[in-house]
Amino acid sequence: MAAVGTDEDRAAIAARSRLRRGRLVAHRASGHADAEAWDLDFWQSQSPEDRLSALVAIRRDVEAVTAGRKDGHD
Repeated sequence: MAAVGTDEDRAAIAARSRLRRGRLVAHRASGHADAEAWDLDFWQSQSPEDRLSALVAIRRDVEAVTAGRKDGHD
């Protein structure tokens, strides 16, 4: 993946961000059980590809945070 500094990279990120905002789904839970039920319904409504993509994104975020901590950027 190219550095995020180019105009093309920034435009691609902006386009993905617009798409993601259009898909945003929110819920205000009345308690833990409600939150868990909503979360389960949400993820079961997603395609396997979307669930895998989310898992990969989370893993990359965790790796980035872990690497930052190892570099002393806690």
